[in-house]
Amino acid sequence: MSDFQCIAKIQNDFKTKFGLPRQSGMAEHLISKIVMEKPFRVPDAFRGIEEFERLWLIWEFHTAKKEGEWSPTVRPPRLGGNERVGVFATRSPYRPNSVGLTCVKLEKYYIDKNDGPVLIVSGADLQDGTPIFDIKPYLPYADSYPDAAAGFTDRRQKKTLSVVYGAPVPAGMSDPQRKALDEALKNDPRPAYQSDPDRVYGMRYGSWDVRFRVSGETLTVISFEPEP
Repeated sequence: MSDFQCIAKIQNDFKTKFGLPRQSGMAEHLISKIVMEKPFRVPDAFRGIEEFERLWLIWEFHTAKKEGEWSPTVRPPRLGGNERVGVFATRSPYRPNSVGLTCVKLEKYYIDKNDGPVLIVSGADLQDGTPIFDIKPYLPYADSYPDAAAGFTDRRQKKTLSVVYGAPVPAGMSDPQRKALDEALKNDPRPAYQSDPDRVYGMRYGSWDVRFRVSGETLTVISFEPEP
């Protein structure tokens, strides 16, 4: 990505890819902080941004780069991981250029004494530490087409799980963190082709390793292990 400059990085509770919301807005309570890189800590560059409710983020799939030649087809997890679809007909991270596009809600803008301009956003589907290449305002009259056809995603039934806590929620987990975790878990973080009810999954979230099982339509959190 030599033609792009990283202008900022995002900070949130999702430390690994596993468990991340698959699309923006699926975990609307997930709060993220966007901190600019030093050359771009210029308040004038953000003049007027607080007038916009939502923003577009252009970013890099920095932990999902495919080495070697790019592939014209990919296997979307939502299709079970077996059916191939053209890469440009998907949002797969394994693309000729590892660029993602996300719409987020701007919750707060302020100028920090040390970090300069800071954006607090909600609903991102970006892993902690993701490099951001650009920030643009979302324009409802130009960017929203709610009746547009959505390809194979229209044909897949959206499945959500019931989330049950078989272990006490850590005292250090805030209410917004708990709500964001609920949203991530209910959307079933597992690969679509896995359905073993005895398998234990681990998901890094904040300062915890969240362990859970899924049986039928119920996801049960079985433990919270503190990360070292």
